[in-house]
Amino acid sequence: MPEYLKPMPVPDHITETFWAAARQHKLLIQQCRDCGRNQFFPQSSCRACLSENLEWVEASGSGKVYSYTIIHRPPSASFEEDAPYTVALVELGEGVRMMSNIIEIEPDQVRVGMPVHVVFEDISPTISLPKFRPAAT
Repeated sequence: MPEYLKPMPVPDHITETFWAAARQHKLLIQQCRDCGRNQFFPQSSCRACLSENLEWVEASGSGKVYSYTIIHRPPSASFEEDAPYTVALVELGEGVRMMSNIIEIEPDQVRVGMPVHVVFEDISPTISLPKFRPAAT
């Protein structure tokens, strides 16, 4: 595995379960046991009812592009070889939205509403990043 030079996530007590599952190429979201709402990004309480009674559930990994932007001017030198690249807000089938990259497609081919599916990029022995590619049609 080549050295990864971009910023890496740092799991904490709230996100460590998410990142451990991602390392196994599983996409988890939180679900409130009290009101049933799904949520992402991981938090210590439900955004809807403030309950701390949350559980992790595996998401389907399928969704649609809700919004996106094409990055032509990278934020740092470590992203230069990727430009242009797509950063998108993906709405998963479970109703939550996740920011990630759209890969395996030219940035100018990405469209709002386009079906996508999660794939994982192993960037270190402990971290795998969820990214999305166009869903097979």
